[in-house]
Amino acid sequence: MTPITGIIITLNEQDNVEGAIASLQPVCDEIIVVDSGSDDDTVALAEAAGAKVIHQPYLGDGPQKAFAVPQARHDWILALDADERLDDDAIAAIRELTLEDPQTAYRFRRRNFAGRHWIRAAGFYPDPVTRLYNRTTSGYLPKKAHSSVKAPTVVDVDAHLSHFTYRDLSHWMQRIDQLSTRDAWAMKERGVTPSALRPSLHALTAMLRKLVLKGGLLQGQDGMTVAITTAFHAYMKYAKLNELYENERAERQGSRPTGSSGNDDSTSTR
Repeated sequence: MTPITGIIITLNEQDNVEGAIASLQPVCDEIIVVDSGSDDDTVALAEAAGAKVIHQPYLGDGPQKAFAVPQARHDWILALDADERLDDDAIAAIRELTLEDPQTAYRFRRRNFAGRHWIRAAGFYPDPVTRLYNRTTSGYLPKKAHSSVKAPTVVDVDAHLSHFTYRDLSHWMQRIDQLSTRDAWAMKERGVTPSALRPSLHALTAMLRKLVLKGGLLQGQDGMTVAITTAFHAYMKYAKLNELYENERAERQGSRPTGSSGNDDSTSTR
């Protein structure tokens, strides 16, 4: 079997990292964990499980996933998030791959779970993700949020990853809070400007896409849950982007010399 390096990025993933490493071990003879400053037991657990841990402050989704690639021993890279697992059919399929063509990357079906409940509605399945690729021709795009692998050719593998996205609905809401904060930061980093209209417009568009185009309207409670949470996520990331700019303007006003009125048009909210 062609040697493969597995890569996982982590931040406070003590509940997940051992499972992710164990998932990769049947097909990877090297596993690298890129940790961005965990203050729980993530690093110790990863090292005890046999992974090499590299410390790197968070660079954004794509750059963080790409950071360890030059330090890998092998050209074939298999990337997992800490809350993902290779299913048995994916392990079997990877073992059967010849991996002779570096131009080809491999895409798997992802099953997303909330607790024990597999959510298939409104585009949550098959949710295809490209995770196995050759670093000489392919790699993660340098996007700081929701990055993906770019490859000359992508082949679909009829096998699955399981994504234990949310422990329950309450955790789902917590994750939206965390991810919308990350997304707002990433948008500001790439120069997206604030807008009073964007939060509502993007939320409405997301809701319609999930309910109508993805069929959520006919898929019961799961369809409605996906539509509402997706719309909420869209709204919050653009609202938080506006907030970042508002806070930046407030800090600039607060740093002015005494006597400045702070009422000029250049710092007014648009």
